[in-house]
This record gives sequence, C-alpha cells and structure tokens, in this order.
Amino acid sequence: MSAPSPWLPSSLLATWFGSGLLPRAPGTWGSLAALPFGLVLFWLSGPVGLLAASAVVFALGLWAARGYEQAAAVKDPGAIVIDEVVGQWIALVPAGLNPLGVVLAFVLFRVFDIAKPWPVGWADRHLKGAFGIMADDVIAGLYAAAAVYAVLWLWERVYV
Repeated sequence: MSAPSPWLPSSLLATWFGSGLLPRAPGTWGSLAALPFGLVLFWLSGPVGLLAASAVVFALGLWAARGYEQAAAVKDPGAIVIDEVVGQWIALVPAGLNPLGVVLAFVLFRVFDIAKPWPVGWADRHLKGAFGIMADDVIAGLYAAAAVYAVLWLWERVYV
C-alpha cells in the first residue's frame, strides 16, 4: 500500500485533517477530532444545522473516501475517518451542548461503531466502496443518537 499524499484535498478530508493517520484506533481519533467541530456547529446552528452539516460532510465523504481508497489501492483503509465524523455528528444531535450528552454521544457512537449490531455490521460487510465506508457509521450514529436521547430523557425524569 502506498499512502496517498496527506496534502491532497481528498486526503485531508478523508483523514479528517490527519486524525486518521494517528497510530492505533484511528476511528476513535477521528471521532474525537469531530467533536469540537460538531459542538461549534451545534452552538452556531442548532440540531438542524448539525444535521445539515452531516449531510454535506456525508456527500464530501463519498468523494474523499473514494479518492483516498483508490490512491491507497486498499479497500476501506483505516485512515479514512470522515465516516466517523458524520456518525459522531449524528450522535451529537440529541446531546446538544449538555456535557453528559456529549460524553454519552462519543462513548455510545464508538460502542455501536465497534460492536456493529445489525444492520451496522451488515452494511459494513455488504456495502462496497465509498458508500459502504460511510453507511455503517451513519447507522451507528443513528443508534447512538437514539440511545443518547433515551438516556437523557430518563435522566431528566429520574434525577432532575
């Protein structure tokens, strides 16, 4: 495998500005790197703005993942973490700027992304190319968002 130039626009986006190139657990690094951007987007534009940004980054991710995968000549290279960015942002939507919600969104997204319950695992195994790279993390993000919403809803009713 020859690593694509990290300075190509597709590489910068695919690796989320190099976070996917960090050693060990690139998906976790990519998710962590997504948090500040997601929180600023939420602060500036609320949940609708964060979802809209997720859709835009999903579309950009299709282009960037395709370019990086082709340049690397490897299927689904671990350095591609723009999919984690989209999934993490989706998980942040119900969390808002609540610190407990943000921690839950990060942890639960990572759990669903790693454990790959159905249909996350199905998408990971059966969907190919850039769409396959992106789709499983979107589903993991939806799972995490639902879980964050449920936990915060229960927390508010039991402890507040």
